[in-house]
This record gives sequence, C-alpha cells and structure tokens, in this order.
Amino acid sequence: MNSGLNSGMTGDYWADLQSTALLGTDRRALPQADGSAAAVAAADTVDRSDPATALLELAALTVVRRRAGLLPLPAARPEQPPPADPRPELPEPAARRLTALLAGRAGGGALANLTELLPQWLATARERGYRPPAAQVPALLEAARARSELRGDVVVLVGPLGRRLAEQNPDWRYLMRTTGVDGPAGADRVWQEGLFAERVTQLTRLRRRDPAAGLALLAGTWPAERAEDRLLFLDALQEGLGPADEPFLEAALGDRSKNVRATAAELLSTLPGSALGHRMAERALAAVRLTPDGTLLVEPPTSCDASLQRDGIPPKSPTGRGEQAWWLGEILAATPLTAWTTAFGRSPAQLLALPVVDAASGGDQWRDELREAWARAAVRQGDADWARVLLGPAPRRARSAGIAGSPAKLLAVLPPAERAAWTAAFLRVNGPGEAFQLLGACATPWTPPLSTAVVAALERAAAAGSYPWNHSGVLGLTERSLAPATAPAVAALAADAAPDTAWAETFGRLAGTLRFRAEMLAELEP
Repeated sequence: MNSGLNSGMTGDYWADLQSTALLGTDRRALPQADGSAAAVAAADTVDRSDPATALLELAALTVVRRRAGLLPLPAARPEQPPPADPRPELPEPAARRLTALLAGRAGGGALANLTELLPQWLATARERGYRPPAAQVPALLEAARARSELRGDVVVLVGPLGRRLAEQNPDWRYLMRTTGVDGPAGADRVWQEGLFAERVTQLTRLRRRDPAAGLALLAGTWPAERAEDRLLFLDALQEGLGPADEPFLEAALGDRSKNVRATAAELLSTLPGSALGHRMAERALAAVRLTPDGTLLVEPPTSCDASLQRDGIPPKSPTGRGEQAWWLGEILAATPLTAWTTAFGRSPAQLLALPVVDAASGGDQWRDELREAWARAAVRQGDADWARVLLGPAPRRARSAGIAGSPAKLLAVLPPAERAAWTAAFLRVNGPGEAFQLLGACATPWTPPLSTAVVAALERAAAAGSYPWNHSGVLGLTERSLAPATAPAVAALAADAAPDTAWAETFGRLAGTLRFRAEMLAELEP
C-alpha cells in the first residue's frame, strides 16, 4: 500500500484524519497536511514506516496545533444580580439551626429525624419575615424539590435569589411555576405547562385570591381533562366557594364520572341556598316528619330514581349497606341543617333528644342513622352549633362514648380553643391511643392545658406497663406539637423512669426535642 501522504485529499485536515481512522490505514492513505508551513513541518517529523502509528502521531500533533491556535470566545455577558431583597437575614444561630434541620441531625440525639421539624421552622421564619443566607438557598431549593409540602414556605423564603437560581437549574423549575404567577398570563402559563400537582396548587391559590378567575381557568379546559383530574380540580373549588360556582357545579352533576358527580353534589350541599340543598330538604322532610306528640317519624325512600342519582346518590351503597338506609343517610347528610330547625321549630339539642320511630314497624332502628347523617352534615357544612351538641361533653370512656359520626371531624368544626379543651378533658380519663385522631384535629402548638393532659396520659401509660411503640403515632405528634414549656415535666418523667428502659429513653428523647424546639423558636425571635 502507499504509505505516503495522500495528495488527492482536500478539506478539513482533522476531518480527514478522523475518516482515515474509521476506515483504517489499509484502506485509506494518510491525508496530506494543509498548506500551512507549521502543519507541513510537523508532518515531516512523523515516521511513516508504520501507517497506524503515524496516524496517531499526526492526530496528536494536530490536536496540539488546533488548541494552540484557538482564539478566545467573546466574553460572556455579565450576569445581572438578582433584585435586592430588603428582608433581614437570618440571625447566625438560626442559620446554623437551619443547616442542622436540612441535614436531619443534631447533637445529643434529640430526635431521630429532625427533618420532621423543618416545616415548623420554615413557617416561623417566613412569618417573621427573614431571608436565609445566600449559601443556604440551594439546599432549601433542593429540600423543597424532594418534599412538595415545603414549597409554599420555601418559595417565599428564598426570594429573588432563589428565583434567579431556579432559572439556571432545571431541577428547581418548580419554583418558576409556583411564584410570579399573578395575573391571567402567569396563571395560564402554569395551568398549561405545569405538572398535575402544580396545576392543582395554582388553581387553589388562584381561588383564594380571585374565585371567579379560578373558576374561569378551570372551565376553559374542563371538557378535555381526565376524569381523575377533574375530580381533584373540582375539589379545589372548596376555596372561595360561593353562589357564582353553582351553575358550574350543577352542570357537573351530569358528568360521565360518578365520583365527579358525587363531589359536585357534596360541594353544592355545603353552599347555602343552593337548588340542590332545596331538593334534598324536600326529600328529607318527606322522609322524616315531626308528629304532634313530638316524635320523629321516619319513612325512608323506597327507590333511587333518576333525579336522586343526578344529585349524586348512587343506587347501590359502595359498602354494602341496605338500600333504604343508604338512600336515607345520603339525603339527610346533604340536607341543610337549617331546614330541620326551621321546619320543626326546635334547636339542635331538642331535635337530638326526640324519640325516633319507624313509620312501618314502630321500631327505633333509624335513631342512629339520623344522628350519623346529621353528624356528616355538620362536618360538611361546618356548623359548630350542631357539632357541639353531637359531641356533647367529653366522654368518660372512649369505648362507651356513643358519639355519632367521627369525633375528630366534629371536633375540627369547633374553634381551636374549644377543641383543645374538649380533647384535654377526654385525655384525663382515656389513654393516649384513643386520643390520637382527636389530637390531630387540634391546632399546634398545643395549649398548655392540653399539653399537660398529654404528658399525664403518657405517664399513666408508662405506669400501666404498656410499651412506647404502642403509642408511636401519638409520640410522633407530641414531638412536633407539645408546648415546649412542658420540657421540664417530661425530663422529670425520664429521670423517674427505670434506667435503661424504653420509656426512659422515650421521655429523654422527647424532653430533648422540646428543648430543641424551644431554642429553635427563640432563635427566630426578632
């Protein structure tokens, strides 16, 4: 073969070298150097007796020559700094605490997973109007990327610097879709381009600010949305629900998805003065009548006709309940509670005290059905007067409480202080396990009386010989919600417990967590 330079090859010398390498020197001769003196001189120094070795040497020489001859690119346009952030920077102790929370660790083993306290810290820092040091903004953005429940606070805390960083990093683009969306154009951009969870969040935020704009946004794409998406979008209309939403919700009663129909019916039943509420009241007052002798006479519906199904009541119970009990319960739960007090001229307490009789048999089998349905209606309509009567005073024993519906849901309808007082009274005679859902309905941090009742209930549980892991749910809530001022009482329990026992360790960790939270909140004081 010809081992000399191929004088017939033209074009870019580097490309010719690449082609020869791909085809092999046995099929293509070494390319001829370009016309520059430097290239020819460099080529002359190569031993061509072995074409393959010569090709590698020519490539190495060409790379060096090409790099040496590169001209600098035009200088990049200097990045404009983000807009000034007038908020005060976090105090140094609070910034150090944030680092520990983001890493999920603290000295002394105060809590196995400190990231559970991060939401509390973020909410407090946001409320106090601080901004984090610039060096901590990337870590905050990354934490919110992994935990969507943090984004509401993080996007406010990171401010203009966080927005600038999010423009440069695709992993943080969620911030661009959840901030700076005021006005129709911004809302429409998130609605058209965002992920499903971001669209739900945007719709919810828009409804809080401008219910009419939120409804218009949803109505514009409603026919094209998937049934499962329509369901959650419809649920977001709870924010700012008002009379203007009724035509849209009435139309949704004819949706092809039964779950969407049911949700639309539930929303309409919470809307005072809605046409659906009037229809349900007519059905309810036909099924439950007040006799002259003060008895509630029940005659349940005998069929589930097309109009009842359109109003969100399926003909069959999803849980297998009897048809008449199912239809009656759903009608009563969707009936405005004011319909009963107006039609019968009785207060909620007086209505609940009336005897209940079945019109056909004379039995009292509908009594519990009525109470359960009224409890659901009280929760749905947020009626504190009915919820208070249905709950009654805190029962002395959980198993014999006799409370209709879900006590925790009824409790959530009451004002925060009343919730805490009722739960504290419940805990004084019941174990912490029975109060788990009730505690979850209480505002945090818990009031001092409720905190004291929780600590006393845990002390009784330890004395009774139960194990901490039997109360893991309550203990998790306690670490995040107990008033920090109770730390000395918990530390005393740890000291009094038998050494090296599970309860001694549990109380010790809880006391450490309370001290940690007290220090954490004190560092964020102005």
